Amino acid sequence: MWARVASTIRPLSRERVDIEETSSDRIAEPAPKAATPVPAKPTAKPASPVRPGTTLDGTWDRKISSGNLTPDRVLDLHGHSLDSAWRAIDDVLERAIDSGDRVVLLITGHQRRGEPPVERGKIRAAVHDWLAASRHARRIASVRGAHVRHGGGGSLYIILRRG
Repeated sequence: MWARVASTIRPLSRERVDIEETSSDRIAEPAPKAATPVPAKPTAKPASPVRPGTTLDGTWDRKISSGNLTPDRVLDLHGHSLDSAWRAIDDVLERAIDSGDRVVLLITGHQRRGEPPVERGKIRAAVHDWLAASRHARRIASVRGAHVRHGGGGSLYIILRRG
């Protein structure tokens, strides 16, 4: 049954995914017990004001999940270097906050898989850290994945707090 369900799903990446047929009468054997890892030295984790999903109510969640959210500003980062992307994000957040906008759509692009020298997805990987360290971090209520109509896994909604 799982193979039939999985065959109707389109993978996020463009690489072909082979799905093995599973038998419903086969029982998975328990994994062998691994050795208990030695706890690492605790490190101080900086408190991040940008915590996706912690400050929005159900109305926002419904708008995001249904795609009925209209972004006030859109920033497409395709073709940017890491430095120019950071400057562009900082600039668009500054303008959005000054004009009272609530939703910024940030298009980062999907992370592509591949062997080096194909190194893509650096901006996408750094965005959450950038937003947490941004001078505008206190004004960001939440960062959420965008609806498919706004780019899905290659885009983010940045929800700003009210004035």
